[in-house]
Amino acid sequence: MKKMSSWLITIFIIMFWAFRLIVAFASSMELNFPIKPIDLTVEMISLFVTFFAILLIVKRSLIGGIIYAATNIYYFGTYAYKFISESGSNITIDSVPDLFVAMVALILAVAILLDLALNKDRHEGKDNKDTFWFYKNKKYDRELDERADKNQYRL
Repeated sequence: MKKMSSWLITIFIIMFWAFRLIVAFASSMELNFPIKPIDLTVEMISLFVTFFAILLIVKRSLIGGIIYAATNIYYFGTYAYKFISESGSNITIDSVPDLFVAMVALILAVAILLDLALNKDRHEGKDNKDTFWFYKNKKYDRELDERADKNQYRL
């Protein structure tokens, strides 16, 4: 990750995952928390899948971004679509935080997918094209024979 935007998006994704973990914990312990998960069992599965997707995102794998985006669009996108299409003007003060969390999740999913897809420096182990012809070519390898001096002289 060479760009600051990649670092920031990844950090926001990790913080959002920790936030969702807190929400799931508060819901399972029946604590009074303003944000409730949509479905606790699907939330727990989504948290595990998201964790492995984050590991792949940190390694700059495009498949990790696709898994993360698909998981969040499936879980939060259906909620946001149902909320907007069915409720209309029935927005209450209790439903605004849930809708805000869903929108943040969708924005993060699209942002990391675009970042991974459009980032040219996605792979860390790229070969240097200037020296590739010399170091990866058997023709230029130095072959040692029995007369080769293998001593390293030091003063």
